[in-house]
Amino acid sequence: MSIDEAHHFRTALLSWHAGCKRPLPWKGERDPYRIWLSEVVLQQTRVEQGMPYYERLASAYPTVEALAQAPLDELLKHWQGLGYYSRARNLHAAAQEIANKYGGVFPSTFEGIRSLRGVGDYTAAAVGSFAFGLPHAVLDGNVYRVLARFWGIETPVNTPKGREQFAALAQTLLDTERPGAYNQAIMDFGATLCRPRRPLCGECPLSDRCVAFRQGRITELPQKKPGRPRQSRFFLYAVFLQAGRVWMQQRLSGDIWANLYEFARVETDALPSDVAAAAAQLKERFFPGGAPVEWRGVYGPYRQALSHRIVHALFYVFEGSPAEPIAHPPVDTTACAAGWWPIEEVDKKVPLPKIIAQFWRKKVLSCRTDESNHQYKLF
Repeated sequence: MSIDEAHHFRTALLSWHAGCKRPLPWKGERDPYRIWLSEVVLQQTRVEQGMPYYERLASAYPTVEALAQAPLDELLKHWQGLGYYSRARNLHAAAQEIANKYGGVFPSTFEGIRSLRGVGDYTAAAVGSFAFGLPHAVLDGNVYRVLARFWGIETPVNTPKGREQFAALAQTLLDTERPGAYNQAIMDFGATLCRPRRPLCGECPLSDRCVAFRQGRITELPQKKPGRPRQSRFFLYAVFLQAGRVWMQQRLSGDIWANLYEFARVETDALPSDVAAAAAQLKERFFPGGAPVEWRGVYGPYRQALSHRIVHALFYVFEGSPAEPIAHPPVDTTACAAGWWPIEEVDKKVPLPKIIAQFWRKKVLSCRTDESNHQYKLF
C-alpha cells in the first residue's frame, strides 16, 4: 500500500461522510458514558433494533452513577429482547467499577477504558476516539467489510491472523488528527453504502480503486472461516399457577441466560412424543408424592437460536386450587433464587429470556386446552 493509496482512501471517505451522515441520537455526543452505552447496545445489534433500547436506557440511567446504583434485575428487564445479556451484566459491573474505582469519572485513556469489564479493543477505540480524540482505529464488522473489499484481502476475518492483519491496516489508515471523524465515517460507510448484501457500488466514491469491485468479487469478500455448528438443547418447562401467582426461578451464571428468570425446568435429549406421560413425570419431579395441582395443557414447541445453541422448549401448564395452597413450591438446585411472583408483576419486573417472554405474551392465563386431547398446540 502506497502513501498515495492510503491518502486517497482516507480523503474520499471523509469527503463522502461530510455529506452523508446518519442522524443518530448519539452522533456528536462527547459524554463518554453515553458513547459507551450506545456502543455496548449496538454490539451484534442492528441500529434499528438498538435505537429504542439506547434511548430507554439513557433515560432510565442518565449518568454512570445512576447505572451503577440500579438493581441488576431492573437493568436486565430494560434489556429484555435485545439478547446477548452478558453485555448488560458487564455494563452494570463496569459502571460500578467507574463509580467505585474512578469516583464516577469515566477513564480518559485507552488503557483505562480497555480495562473496564466487557470492554474490548473496538469499544475502547470508539469511546476513546469519539470522546477524547484518542488515535485508535475501530475495527468492527463494517470496517472489516470495507477494508477487505477495497484492498482485496482474502484472509478470513475471524482468525487470529486476520484480526492482526486488519487491525494493522486499520491503524495505518486512521486520520490521527481526526480519529473520531474517521472512525465514524468508515463505520457509516460500511453500514449504508458498502453493505453486506446489495452494496451501492454505483454510488461509491471508492469504486474506481476497489479491488473487489474491479474483479467482480463483491459477494466473496470478506471471507470467514466456518464456525462450529449450533447444538440443540431441549427444555421442558413446568409453569405452576396458583391464585394469581406463578412460580419462577433465577438462572445461575455459567450457562445461557445467566441471572434471567424461568419456570421450573427439566432438560432432555429431545422433545417427548408422549406429552401426557411427560406431564405426569414433571408433576412427580417437582411434587413427589402428589400435590393439589392439575395439568391444564402443553404449548409449543418454541424455538430460539443463540450464538452457539438452538433452544427448543415446551411449556406444560399446571394450576393449583386457591383453596389448597401449595405448601412446598418446586425446588430446582440449579436456581440461585426461586419463589412465587404475582402474575401482574412479571411483565413489569421480571427479566425473561426471549423464548419465555414469547410464551408469556401469549398469556399464561389463557392457557387452556381440551383435557381429553392433550397435544402440542402451536400459536
